[in-house]
Amino acid sequence: GLIIAAMLLGEGAINEGKNVVQTQSYGIAARGGLSTAELILDTDEIVFQQVQTPDVILALTENAMERFAAFTGKGTLIFFDTTCIADREGINFFGFPFIKLASDLGRPGAANLIALGAIVARTGMIRMDSLIPVVRETFPQSAAANIEALRLGESLVASRSGQEQG
Repeated sequence: GLIIAAMLLGEGAINEGKNVVQTQSYGIAARGGLSTAELILDTDEIVFQQVQTPDVILALTENAMERFAAFTGKGTLIFFDTTCIADREGINFFGFPFIKLASDLGRPGAANLIALGAIVARTGMIRMDSLIPVVRETFPQSAAANIEALRLGESLVASRSGQEQG
């Protein structure tokens, strides 16, 4: 799910005319091992194709959170799943129950899309209007449900922003 989310985000960025580099690695096991996806988006040419200090991290396991949590001290935003990761406090931590919400939708595999919607809404790194056509094209049979998941993630950030302002 994490790697698909990175690929969708990259395609959306390409739709906006941005340059994109995406790499991925899988842990020892296809399921359960640490998987990572790195994505670089830029309006300029991308010369160095490795992420040194990420702007955003999506952690879907406690192991990933432990590995990457220190980046918040460098200004990195970390989105994480409170369904399976202990809650964290801090200005750069954004915890939401992505897996629980996906299960409530009857689509446990949509947690990555809910997270992606939240990331796009919070960061503005691409427009949601650039991402939705990619989702439609990638998942034509389940496009409506997947777009619903993106919008749910978007609404999580909007409701959190409203709570922080109120």
